[in-house]
Amino acid sequence: QVQLVESGGGLVQAGGSLRLSCAASGRTFSRYAMGWFRQAPGKEREFAVAISASGGSTYYADSVKGRFTIFRDNAKNTVYLQMNSLKPEDTAVYYCAAATSYYYTRPEQYFYWGQGTQVTVSS
Repeated sequence: QVQLVESGGGLVQAGGSLRLSCAASGRTFSRYAMGWFRQAPGKEREFAVAISASGGSTYYADSVKGRFTIFRDNAKNTVYLQMNSLKPEDTAVYYCAAATSYYYTRPEQYFYWGQGTQVTVSS
């Protein structure tokens, strides 16, 4: 069992940056690939980025590629999402989740979820 808690969301102007954190409980964190999803009001939850268990491989959605960076610290049981050059369309609740492969992009492929953190980008 892994419990995930996101933090770091907030209000930022377009072009600004935020860093999200996802802290995991339990000793099995380093076994799992980790992903970040986001969900805007009235829209489906969408994949943003994922990282392998070791941190050596990543996979980005085209919508965030070149602007977002995922990395993890297994010693601290934490995965991070550095978001730069933010746009109003990045406004959403951001969730971290755990899976067995960093190549998974569908929410149903992830089995542990955090409660989400709100990111709002003003124009």
